Amino acid sequence: MRRWPAILIAALAFGAVSGVAAYQKVRPPQGEGIHGTAWREIAWPFPRDGWPAGRAFHCGAESCGEEVELYARPKIGFCNCDSGVADDDEVDRVADLDLMSQRFVPLEAGEVIRIGGMSGRARGYDLTMPDGSTHTAVGFALSRRCDLMVAVVQGKGSAAGVQRVARDFLGSDDMTRWMIAALNGG
Repeated sequence: MRRWPAILIAALAFGAVSGVAAYQKVRPPQGEGIHGTAWREIAWPFPRDGWPAGRAFHCGAESCGEEVELYARPKIGFCNCDSGVADDDEVDRVADLDLMSQRFVPLEAGEVIRIGGMSGRARGYDLTMPDGSTHTAVGFALSRRCDLMVAVVQGKGSAAGVQRVARDFLGSDDMTRWMIAALNGG
């Protein structure tokens, strides 16, 4: 009878140690992000809307030159099947900038881009956050058949710098595979 409390305590301790060890195995080691990049996945910070939640990432200043966050998600059936992403007005409408703030102003005309076999447009913005601080944001709208992959990246640096680090990450093999799988419904 006296052994039951000891057995119970030993089982609980073993379970706790195993849980901590398992958690340490699934977490990327310090200094290593998504598949060897500087980007770390973070929780999707936005409330639910008509589209599924996407994936959110953070890149620190030591690796990306500044603190940068990127949010990407598919919008299935939300693209003109014939023309794809036709103009900057479409980027303004679909790139999820409004999830961060309703106050964004384009910096200049966007540009045609191609990432992972998808074509579309990217455009830079000045973004006034709800707390009054200003950030730079770049919206990406990429089409594949009748579907969209949208991404928005925000930081405090130049639009060109923010766009460069985001474009490199979006063009990585792992992100390209995820984007295509997400557009295929996977």
